[in-house]
Amino acid sequence: MKFKHDEKLEMKKVNILSIIAFLSGLSGSFFLYIMSTYLKDSYGNENIGIFYLISYAIVLFLMLNLHKIIKKIGKSDLLFLTLFLRVVAICVLVFVSPGAVGIAAVIAYIIFSNLQWLSLDMILESYSSDKMSGRIRGRFLTAMNIGVLLGPFLSTRVLENFNYYGIFLSLFVFNTLIFLVEILEMRNVNHHFKGRTEMRYLLKKILSRKNILRIFYIAFILDFFYALTIIYIPIYLVNIGVSWESIGIILTIMLLPFIFIQYPIGALADKKWGEKEMIIAAIFLMGVSTAAIFFINSGGILIWAAVLFLGRTGAAMIEILRDSYFYKRIDGHDVDLINIFRTSKPIAYIIGAAGAAALLFFLPTKAVFILVALVVLSALYPAIRLEDNL
Repeated sequence: MKFKHDEKLEMKKVNILSIIAFLSGLSGSFFLYIMSTYLKDSYGNENIGIFYLISYAIVLFLMLNLHKIIKKIGKSDLLFLTLFLRVVAICVLVFVSPGAVGIAAVIAYIIFSNLQWLSLDMILESYSSDKMSGRIRGRFLTAMNIGVLLGPFLSTRVLENFNYYGIFLSLFVFNTLIFLVEILEMRNVNHHFKGRTEMRYLLKKILSRKNILRIFYIAFILDFFYALTIIYIPIYLVNIGVSWESIGIILTIMLLPFIFIQYPIGALADKKWGEKEMIIAAIFLMGVSTAAIFFINSGGILIWAAVLFLGRTGAAMIEILRDSYFYKRIDGHDVDLINIFRTSKPIAYIIGAAGAAALLFFLPTKAVFILVALVVLSALYPAIRLEDNL
């Protein structure tokens, strides 16, 4: 089926946004895989899901109302505000030791990081076109993931040599640079949302579009996968005796698919196959490889790198294909739909954190990976029911 949307392709803006994505990916991943251990040290317990639950409950509330905020201040002002507040949260982390204040600052960091990415997402759609959606999204995600790839390798070494102080000081430098690039290059991009803001109208709009609902569920299972693997894989690896240096190597290898396959997969979705069949294959790969983690008790780098590499190959495919599929069915004016689509992440973190917290009262940490695998594989049915774009 063909869709006609109000489009304004501007490759210069797309390239600038890709640079910002690289810097943001580097900054985000620098703390991402250490965040769970920081929270554990601050709280004194491995069952830290409550803090992710609180963070993403606030994110969800804000996302559901974000189109109302954009209607008043516009997209770029929202981008600047969220990044400024994130820098403030990082400044607090630089000057405090792990504890209650540090936990509050991490929660603020999570909230404003998610809103910053959503702001970038909406601005990118304003300068994209359907016929190039897969390639534009592939370029954006590849740039982001090159930064993400470098983050764990660098941050684990900084942590070993300079403790958390070095991590947060580095984050401050990265985020100051991002803020300067955004101020210089995106200050005139201040589109406002002009649609209706009533929640009843928005829900009716979504429920009438079955394929949007299906791709939303697929987005949800990917974010559920990220939520629990990002939190519990580092904790589990540390528990079985893997050093931070080895963890840095494992995580770097794990992230390679995001660099090498997303742009080609996006191009294939645009030109040859569409998204549907590749989404089905990716879900199966991600689900089976995640279930395999439950049976690994060895601390061997090669075993862990191989299994996590396969899981992230499926995740990298779904990440580009869900975006390519969704954005071919909406345009830059559908800020409300974009906001709802991106609520898959806070919803996944809320459900994942609550589910894992309950599970860990009765079962060991590795049981979380069976839960993740079952949820991931549940997306096969809506994936099969998708109407393809080609």
